[in-house]
Amino acid sequence: MSFSVTEPSARQKLFAGVLVVVYALVTIMPLAWIIATGFKTPSDAIAYPPKVVFEPSLEGYVNLFTTRTRASAETLESLGEPQTWYDSIVRKNDMVIVGPSRYGERFLNSVIIGFGSTFLSVFLGTIAAYAFSRFKVPLKDDLMFFILSTRMMPPIAVAIPIFLMYRELGLNDTHLGMILLYTAVNLSLSVWLLKGFIDEIPVEYEEAALIDGYTRFQAFYKVVLPQAATGIASTAIFCLIFAWNEYAFAVLLTSGTAQTAPPFIPTIIGVGGQDWPAVAAGATLFLVPVMVFTILLRKHLLRGITFGAVRK
Repeated sequence: MSFSVTEPSARQKLFAGVLVVVYALVTIMPLAWIIATGFKTPSDAIAYPPKVVFEPSLEGYVNLFTTRTRASAETLESLGEPQTWYDSIVRKNDMVIVGPSRYGERFLNSVIIGFGSTFLSVFLGTIAAYAFSRFKVPLKDDLMFFILSTRMMPPIAVAIPIFLMYRELGLNDTHLGMILLYTAVNLSLSVWLLKGFIDEIPVEYEEAALIDGYTRFQAFYKVVLPQAATGIASTAIFCLIFAWNEYAFAVLLTSGTAQTAPPFIPTIIGVGGQDWPAVAAGATLFLVPVMVFTILLRKHLLRGITFGAVRK
C-alpha cells in the first residue's frame, strides 16, 4: 500500500498565507497598542472612542523617568525658559522636575535578579541533569518525579511560608533572596529540559574522550557542554522569561531595595490618577531585554524546542 503526497494548490497556499498573516496581526495587536500608548498624551490615552491616529508625544517616557511637582505661575516665571526638551514637556502641564523616578532602579533590580537566577538555574540544572543522565543515582526515577512535582503546585501556594522563613533569615527585600527563590522555582524546569538534551548526546563521545586521556570533568566540559549548547540556550530563555515576568513573589517579598519592575510599573501615578502613557512606556522598555536575549538565541530556541540535539 503506497501513499502519494500532493502539492498544495495555489488557492490552498494563498489561504494558508492569509491565515498566518491574520493570526500574526491578532497576536501582535496588544503589543502594538501598548507601544503606541507610550507615545500618547494622558488625555489621548484615555480618550473614548480610542484614538488610533494621534500626535506622538514623549510625555509618557518623561513622566516614567522623572518625579514632578506642580508649580505656581510665579514659580514657573521665575525659572525662566526651559533648558531642555523634557523640561518643555513638563512645563506644559504647569509642573517642574524635582528628580529622577525609581524606574531605573527597579529595572536594574530586574536585570540583576532575572539574569542572576537564570545563570544559577542553568548552571545547577546542567550539573544535576548530567548526573541523572550518566550515572546510576539511587532512586533516580523517584527523585526526578519529586523534582517535577514541585512544578505542579502554584508558587503562590507557598508564598506565606517563604515570607515567614525569609523574614527570620533576613532575606526579605534582598537581591540574594529573590535570586535564590527564582533559582529554586526554575531548577525543576532546568533539570528536566537539560536531561532530555543530554540523554540524546551519544555516550560514546565521552568514552572516546576518556580513552584519549581526558578526565571526567574535561570530557564534560569539552564534549558534552558544546553538544548541549542548544538545550542550555533554550532552557536559559524559559528560565529568564519566568524570573523576568514573575509578579506574586516580587509583590510579597520586596518593597524597596530589591523591588523589580513588574510590581512597580502599575503604581505609576500621574495627575488625577493612573499615568497610562508612563505605564505603557515602562512596559515597552521592560520587554526589550528579554526580546533581545531571545532574538540572540533564536536559532538555539527553534532547535531546542524540537529537541534537536545530536542523535545516535
